[in-house]
Amino acid sequence: MSLNGVNTGYSTYETSNVTASGSKTSGRTDKTSVSDKTSSYNDVAATYEHSADNNNTSAVNRKASNAAVVAQLKADQETRMAQMQSLVTKMFSKQGITIGTADDMWKALAGGNFTADADTIAQAKEDISEDGYWGVKQTSERIFSFAQALAGDDEEKMTKMKEAFEKGFKEATKTWGKTLPDISQNTRDAVLKKFDDYFSGKTES
Repeated sequence: MSLNGVNTGYSTYETSNVTASGSKTSGRTDKTSVSDKTSSYNDVAATYEHSADNNNTSAVNRKASNAAVVAQLKADQETRMAQMQSLVTKMFSKQGITIGTADDMWKALAGGNFTADADTIAQAKEDISEDGYWGVKQTSERIFSFAQALAGDDEEKMTKMKEAFEKGFKEATKTWGKTLPDISQNTRDAVLKKFDDYFSGKTES
């Protein structure tokens, strides 16, 4: 069918593969071959673009996932810090000790010039226990997870995260006014081990 002579190239592609006897029609094989090649190239291009779209989508999803982890960790941390500060403030207020800032609170705690009631002591013991929120295990995992979410599994950025952690630990020591308690030192060691394991894994891979 020639569609009255219009678009004969298209009609040839549609109808010219084989004659009734089963042999190829003359003068038409080249057009069919060119059309087939063109179609193949288009398929390859389409596949490549689709793959690129998938990669971009995966990258966006990873960034969104990391952002969600960071937001969740920050929100959780802020909530628990507020709870602890409220507990300590109430304890101090009963004893006439005034704290204006978080730094004041840490310095007052470091000074040890206070008496904790039974409820505060019980809560503190639970929080800093082996499996407690402020214990070595959970605190070190939280810090390292936060670093990973911010760095996005980028080795160079993780190096900067490790440096930032060390700097933060020194600042905390300065605020405390003396050497931090053993639980803090042990937490630091646990965090640094996680960083070391991470870098070792990268080297081996």
